Formats: sequence, structure tokens, C-alpha cells
Amino acid sequence: METYDLTIRGGRVALPGALVACDVGVRDGRIVALAERLSPGKRDIDAAGRLVLPGGVDGHCHFDQPTGDGSRMADDFLTGTRSALFGGTTTIIPFAAQIRGQSLRAAVDDYHARASGKAMIDHAFHLIVTDPTPDVLERELPALIAEGYTSFKIYMTYDDLKLSDRQILDVLSVARDHGAMVMVHAENADCIAWLTDRLEAEGRTAPIFHAAARPKVIEREATHRAISFSELVDVPILIVHVSGAEAMEEIRRAQGRGVSLHAETCPQYLFLSEDDLTGPGFEGAKCICSPPPREAANRAAIWQGLATGVFSIVSSDHAPFRFDDPAGKKLKGEDASFRWVPNGIPGVETRLPLLFAGVVEGRIDLDRFVDLTATGPAKMYGLHPRKGVIAVGSDADLVIWDARAPVTIAQVDLHSACDYTPYEGITVPAWPEIVVQRGEVLAERGHLFAEPGQGRFLPCDRPAPARPLGARRPSGLFRAEEA
Repeated sequence: METYDLTIRGGRVALPGALVACDVGVRDGRIVALAERLSPGKRDIDAAGRLVLPGGVDGHCHFDQPTGDGSRMADDFLTGTRSALFGGTTTIIPFAAQIRGQSLRAAVDDYHARASGKAMIDHAFHLIVTDPTPDVLERELPALIAEGYTSFKIYMTYDDLKLSDRQILDVLSVARDHGAMVMVHAENADCIAWLTDRLEAEGRTAPIFHAAARPKVIEREATHRAISFSELVDVPILIVHVSGAEAMEEIRRAQGRGVSLHAETCPQYLFLSEDDLTGPGFEGAKCICSPPPREAANRAAIWQGLATGVFSIVSSDHAPFRFDDPAGKKLKGEDASFRWVPNGIPGVETRLPLLFAGVVEGRIDLDRFVDLTATGPAKMYGLHPRKGVIAVGSDADLVIWDARAPVTIAQVDLHSACDYTPYEGITVPAWPEIVVQRGEVLAERGHLFAEPGQGRFLPCDRPAPARPLGARRPSGLFRAEEA
């Protein structure tokens, strides 16, 4: 008789493409059996009447990331991963951010030190490239890609982060030559600066004017430009945190003509709106993020993009700054212009429950939910099939959901070190009940069993190498029929 370290019994298990009533057998941290009935394990979990889904993979979150303005993120790797696991996420990929004048290698070493002894769940790292010197492009980036840092983010806005068009092309070229994924924050920096100066000159500095300084056309223009660069260099890219229907349409059109292009959105664009920036006094600062939430009607378009496949993944873009903190949202005081408010909102714990509401409401099906939140990001960042799927041989990262127990989101119940949630008072139809990583129960019915430092660092595989440059059409356009 087979023996298992853990058997999950009687649940409805989300296998690739199907929801199946079966048991899950785990040994040595891996899934080793899926069958209608398995023998008991050293520990059995009764999942009758519940869903068993893959542990979530959050491919875009910020923990303990250095900033250049004196602000301080609320979550380090201890509190951030604790919050993630209570929300059903078992793998996170935050960012090792290069400071201009610093080497990328120094940023990676610093980020490993920040995670060491703290991370409760498994993690990989993206890079943020802010200073693409010849040494970075020719030596550091290729070496780090080979070591498993196979994705990096670039910015088209923020003065201390943005790259010029020429620098973007240089970075895309390295990605193409060495098989990496480039994530692009697409907003037009000069337009934002011009609008911000004009708004401030007119005395319009309250948090709501953050949205006025970053209208949808600015995201649309930068998205179009990023897609054009991707076509020119002939390399896939991921447009991150897409907020507006207009930018989404640029992506849809490019995908329709065969461009190898991916897109990500976030719960804030499905559940918040620019009205949330108008709270009394300084309250609207709680929802300042970039791009900002759009008008309420925009949310339906983003949901439609999820259902129709425009978006490949849904991430939290967790970037937590405490509200009542001089190193957080009130960095320059409550009377300061919106331009000085640190950008970002907490969301790593609420990502999965919020999106699961879309399943219950019929906006997306369960298979799409799993793909957007687990399988898709694991594939995109080179962690599949180890992560993001329930299959024999995969890590036993499993989440048991009770879809019969609605929960009203309240900051007092969350586990981030942030002091607010922008989703306060929203009722979701389900919440993760038991969270398992590599066969070990990390959280169960509100109780924490994970230990600081037990999360493992995961080098990522590279995607398939790009075709030789000369193999593409003279226009640089990637055609689906040529793939």
C-alpha cells in the first residue's frame, strides 16, 4: 500500500482544464498521486464540499524595496509573505531594483539579504533596470539571466526609474538575444509632468488630481510606443498593470495582427474607481497608484478583457505604504500635492478572493481564474510545471477554498503591516481556508504555522530562445503564422 505524507481527501480538484472529484497524495513535498480514492496519509485533510486549487503565483509585488524619496514600504519579506499566504498565494516574485549608479548584481545581493531568514513562502526575483550601462547590457544582464533572473521591469515614467526610448531598445535587444521577459510600465512621463505642473499652478493638488495628471490617453500612447518597440526588436513583452480600456484596445489590436504580446491587470482596476480618490480630507491618498483607477464604467471593459484572453495574468502590484505614517502616504504632510504621495496600494492578500468573486458572478470561469492567478504567471516566468498547477510531479502547493462562506474584507483581519486596505467593506464569496506549500500546512482557518525563512528562492527557467534576427520580416513584425 502506498504511503503519503499528506492526503487531501474528497475535494473538487482543479486539474488542467477540468474540475475533478479526487484525492491528492503528497510525498516529499511533491504531488505523487491523483485518484478517486487514495490510502490514508500520515496526515489527512478532509476537503469534502470544498475546492482544491493550485497555490497562487503573484508575479508582480513589491516588498521592502528601496525608494529614492525617503518613503518606506510597510511590508518586508516577513510581513509581506505572511500576508500573501493567508490570501492563498504560495509563490511571489518581487523586484530587485537597481539604483542608478549601482550595479544590478549589487541590487540582487541586497535583495537576497532582505529576504533571508524572513520569507515564509517560495519566491523568485524580477530585476528593475534603471541604469543600462554598457557593462550592465553586455555583462551583468546576460549573466543574471543565465542564473535564473529571467525577467526584468523597465519604466517609461518616474524620474529616478525611467529609460529613454533608445535605452528601452537596448534592453529589449538583450532580452531577445538571451531569452528573457521584459515587463513595461507604460505611461508617458513628459505628459504627466506637463499636466502635473499645470494642475498645481491652478491649485488643484488634492489626491483626486493624481488621476487627472494620468489620463487614459497617456497610458494608451505609451502602450502603443512600447508595442512598437517590441515589434521593431521582434521580442515579446508584458505590459503591466493595464488600467484603461484604451490601452487594452491597443494590446488587443496588436495581438490580433500576430504580435507576441502579453498583458497584466490588477484587482484595483476591477474593484476601485477614480471616485475612491475623492475621499474626505486626505483619504483619497489611500488609493493613489499608477496608473490610477479609472471611471467606474471602465471596470466592465477590464473584466471583459479577462474573459476574452487579452490579459495573460492578474497580479496584485502590492506596493504598501502606511497611511498614518510620515514615511508613508503622508510623506510630505496632508496638505502636500498629489505628486509627493508615494504611489502604491496593498493587495497581495486580497488578490485571489477579489478575483474569485468574478467566478461566482459568472464574469470568468474557474479554469480562467486558475490560469490568470497561478498557471499563467508560473508559465510566463519560468516556474511551470513546478508551480502553478496540480499535477503529478509538481510541488504540492495547494489551497482549499470553502465557497460557501462569504467574507467581508476588513483591515483588522488582514496580515500585512500596512494600516489600511482600499477594499475595506467589500464582501467576497470565499476565502482560502487551508494553505499548503510543498506538502506542509502553512495556514489553517486563520492560524499561522509557517516559520520565517522557510520559503525557498527559485531560479527561473528561460523561455524558448527568439528566432535569429534575420529570420523575421523586414518590418520586424512578429507574425503568428511564422511562429
